[in-house]
Amino acid sequence: MNRRETTRVWDPAVRIFHWSLVLTCLGAFISSEESESIHAVAGYVITALILFRIIWGFIGTRHARFIDFIYGPREISSYLKGFLSGRSGHYLGHNPAGGLMVLLLLASLLVTCWTGLKAWGEEGHGPLSAESTISITATAHADSGDKHKKGDHSKEELYEEVHEFFAGFTLFLIVVHIAGVLVTTVFHREHLIKGMITGRKPLK
Repeated sequence: MNRRETTRVWDPAVRIFHWSLVLTCLGAFISSEESESIHAVAGYVITALILFRIIWGFIGTRHARFIDFIYGPREISSYLKGFLSGRSGHYLGHNPAGGLMVLLLLASLLVTCWTGLKAWGEEGHGPLSAESTISITATAHADSGDKHKKGDHSKEELYEEVHEFFAGFTLFLIVVHIAGVLVTTVFHREHLIKGMITGRKPLK
């Protein structure tokens, strides 16, 4: 059997980011009903990872940069049609569908973390609670405590609702992502998981 020639595609930063995000997201989902503090810590770590990936998307190596895997709607549609018919082209970096998934996951995770941490802050926890504490003190001196408490409660509920929606949306994206990776591995014989571990992908 002939071995397919491979080349280095994913740099260590991308691979460490990817698997750190996988583990931290897993921890966030597991702790969501068990421990608010662990869940919040996971949220801060995920936020830091996402911000790093955004920066790396502009200054990183070739295939880590957004410019390498952001495609227009026509290219994405064309790729998906070819993918479903088994005639999709080979891409060293992210293919059009994979690139879109990266952007959707980054955006969804960022909104999920931000709204979750804001909701936690409204309860008086974490660094984001500072503005709530200051606001509560100022309003109490202004003799409008009841109205303010109702306002804070409604803000907290809003953050929680948005957080839960995007957490569910993120989970949906993850399922689609895993399904796409498995289909690509089985039917297109392109081992994406191995590539994200070793950093190498087939040239053709």
